Amino acid sequence: MVQTSLIERASSESPIRVSDMKLAIYIPSYNHAATIPIVLDRIPEEIRRVAAEIFIVDDASPDNTYLVGLGYAAHKGMANLRVYRNDRNCGYGGSQKFAYQYCIDNGFDLVVMLHGDAQYAPEKIPYLLEPFTRGEADMVFGSRMTGDPRAGGMPLHRYLGNIFLTKVENWVLGWNLSEYHSGYRVYSCEALKRVPFQKCSDVFHFDSEVLVQFAMAGLRVVERTIPTYYGDEKCGVNVWRYGIDVLHTMAEYWLHKRGWRYTEKFNVTPVISQPTPVPALVR
Repeated sequence: MVQTSLIERASSESPIRVSDMKLAIYIPSYNHAATIPIVLDRIPEEIRRVAAEIFIVDDASPDNTYLVGLGYAAHKGMANLRVYRNDRNCGYGGSQKFAYQYCIDNGFDLVVMLHGDAQYAPEKIPYLLEPFTRGEADMVFGSRMTGDPRAGGMPLHRYLGNIFLTKVENWVLGWNLSEYHSGYRVYSCEALKRVPFQKCSDVFHFDSEVLVQFAMAGLRVVERTIPTYYGDEKCGVNVWRYGIDVLHTMAEYWLHKRGWRYTEKFNVTPVISQPTPVPALVR
């Protein structure tokens, strides 16, 4: 008999509570000593209370990110806040690989990725968790593009680049997402077990590769509108390199799907026999 997870048994008729799930909040960080306390302070109290673990992954920052995280945990008496430091810089994707495997190995139900630079609103975590309580999603992400990203300070070149890349990705995958490039995400750990995310890139287009894997597996992706905030913090993403990497990923998938060129990271077994559902959007 195949056992189903708690989230898989949830439905709109029989919802579950967030407190019934083993929840992790993962904060990828690089040179975020100045913003980590702001991010942690803004996590809603009810989420801080029910989260089984909030963990920071310091990706070998040359600043004091690691020490700031430890100091915050000690000062606030947060027993569920832990800080891990990579001995070497593993990259944005490499950090996620560690975090998701850690959550799978330790039996978490859900993992929230909340960036350490304070560009995403921690206050929206309960809102992003709602589809899981009703068994409606395998992954939820916050969409900036359905809100007003320009009013939130998104630079024009990033705004236009996001629109262009998203159109290409939707055309290739047959989806209708509003964007593929938000880093504010919540994953079901059961869903992560079903895709070879460890085969994805160690850099920034990891996020797009995972969405391709979810599409191939027929997993349910839900997007919800979030506010956009760009402050004075320095972004480490080379937008031109990132755009080329995303387009290369789409080309790899297109060739793999047609059997013209095998790509290991796209060796994904569908979890359902039906076509991949169109993702739902709730503003």
